[in-house]
Amino acid sequence: MTTANTTTDHSAIRKWVEARKGQPSRVKGAKQGGILRIDFGEPEEKLEKISWDEFFAIFDENELAFLYQDKTEDGISRFNKFVSRK
Repeated sequence: MTTANTTTDHSAIRKWVEARKGQPSRVKGAKQGGILRIDFGEPEEKLEKISWDEFFAIFDENELAFLYQDKTEDGISRFNKFVSRK
């Protein structure tokens, strides 16, 4: 059985993303600072890479939390989602 975790800790989020060779990104053209995503290097024209500072500014401004899964039954998971802290 797999479980999901939620965090707002910037270090934990960055460590999880970088361990999976991901980069902070946002959807191009989105309003209000952008819709955050993690880019794992798979071609997606709608994503633009941003700095960690910009990523976490948007993350905190929108009061988001990071929902993620460490492992699946088959190995390391890249499942993640941004959810409201409320």
